Amino acid sequence: MSGGLTNFGVSKNVWLRVFFLLPVLLLPSLPCRAQEVVDKMVETVSGGVRTDLITYSDLLWQLALEPGTPLVNPSSAALNHALRLVTDQKLILQEAEKIPTIEPTADEIKNARDELVRAFPSPSEFQERLQRVGLTSGKLDEILEERIKIEKYLDFRFRNFVVITPKEIADYYGDVYVPRFRRQSPGSIVPKLEDVHDLIEARLREDKVESSIDSFLDSARDHAEIVILNPV
Repeated sequence: MSGGLTNFGVSKNVWLRVFFLLPVLLLPSLPCRAQEVVDKMVETVSGGVRTDLITYSDLLWQLALEPGTPLVNPSSAALNHALRLVTDQKLILQEAEKIPTIEPTADEIKNARDELVRAFPSPSEFQERLQRVGLTSGKLDEILEERIKIEKYLDFRFRNFVVITPKEIADYYGDVYVPRFRRQSPGSIVPKLEDVHDLIEARLREDKVESSIDSFLDSARDHAEIVILNPV
């Protein structure tokens, strides 16, 4: 998951973050009416704790919360992309909810909504996308609450235990950073290691977290019972 709940895609890191964070802003109401979505059951996901149902609406809501993603007549590829993300989110959430201390606060949900709104060109466009797919403010808050739980769980389970050694940073600097900098900026002075130390450490940390989450999800999928009810 490189790059941050992130867009739980994107690399999972991005989707776990886009995905993810935002309060109930008093957004201006638009004259357009919410689109009627003919819902259907798509998949069930059981990781051992419970069974979650994924519907067609869940997929549309996932796409609606991704800035720039078309919502009119979404392609099969787009819907399957959304299904993969939502399935992964359900698998992580089933584990996350075993830890009661990760329960989001009202302020965290509000901040998450604010952050998400800022990812779109304007609050009115954001609201229009919600209306187009029938995503209510209350349901949005439920989605954000789940995504915050996921992010907290990933921090607890993976990020808090990542260790980056000085040797790893030095090796990355010499083997990756310097050659890439010279290719991208020929003739420029290469920054010293101490000047990019924190940047490299953050990059290595996210790479390790991404790898750990990938392995976790691979194992979770292998052990989960995932039943396709209606192909998308």
